[in-house]
Amino acid sequence: MQNDADWRPTREIELVAGTPAGGGQDRPARALIEVLTSLKLVEQPVKLTNIPGRGGGNAWDYLRGKSGDAHVLAINSPTIISNKLLGVSAYDYAALTPLANLYTEYPIFIVRAGSPLADAAALERRLKADIKGLRVALATAIGNTNHIALAQVARHAGCDPRALTIDVFDSARYAIAHVVEGGAELGVITAVSAVPELTSGALSALMISAPRRLDRLFAGVPTLVESGVDCKIGMWRGVIAPAGIAPAATVFWHGVLKQATATEQWRAELARKYWANTFMTGDALAAFLEAERAIMSGALDELGLLPAASPGSA
Repeated sequence: MQNDADWRPTREIELVAGTPAGGGQDRPARALIEVLTSLKLVEQPVKLTNIPGRGGGNAWDYLRGKSGDAHVLAINSPTIISNKLLGVSAYDYAALTPLANLYTEYPIFIVRAGSPLADAAALERRLKADIKGLRVALATAIGNTNHIALAQVARHAGCDPRALTIDVFDSARYAIAHVVEGGAELGVITAVSAVPELTSGALSALMISAPRRLDRLFAGVPTLVESGVDCKIGMWRGVIAPAGIAPAATVFWHGVLKQATATEQWRAELARKYWANTFMTGDALAAFLEAERAIMSGALDELGLLPAASPGSA
């Protein structure tokens, strides 16, 4: 029997993504698997399992059923916090074992090429004139980072974000297709998701919720702050394990993930995907997640997205 003080995987490792192939949790899962296996940072094979739905909630339900098994990991995102706040899930990250934050990517506002919503000012006018008539495609869950950024834009226009007409998709790729096909006038998804359509000219980008402008394809896209909206929110992606894993397993995965994200291969992937390096583990990660929970709770409450407390609830 393996000594828990020197834990290592002894069989196939499973990495779970809560979106379909090409989605926001699938992309980091595939990138991480490629680094882990090509550089032989783990001795066992790693398989990818996609369990889409509820902004990752179905994947985390699966992970929760694997208590104590450090051979099963999942990609983590802010939805694990917002799902509990909104009553979509009965638990958040504290019921599992967060291992690391990998990076942060930023929501972008997209429209079809030639749309009358040519810039942030045009979008603001449209929101003021007919917020209910503006159909929006959103990935991957109500109350997530993309939704909070959208709601901030609506509030800046003097509108009630609860009046927005939103179609929610399990993958940004589905939301993008909805915009391209004319099912929605506006889409709010992570920036890298729309690169093919922005490159081809099928879509245009109005603004991005980032601390500063991105480079290359997005160099000409203003930030929300530049557009007058005080919002710099990002969609972080991390790795999380089931509850009850051995402390030595946590140490092992901390070390492996630190190695993986320090490689040139991973850094090149960050650059290609417009991902900001926000890697952290341990106490820094714990403090970050607590701060995110407080920020998201406040934002969702302020924007009227939290469910009303039931009588006698704590």
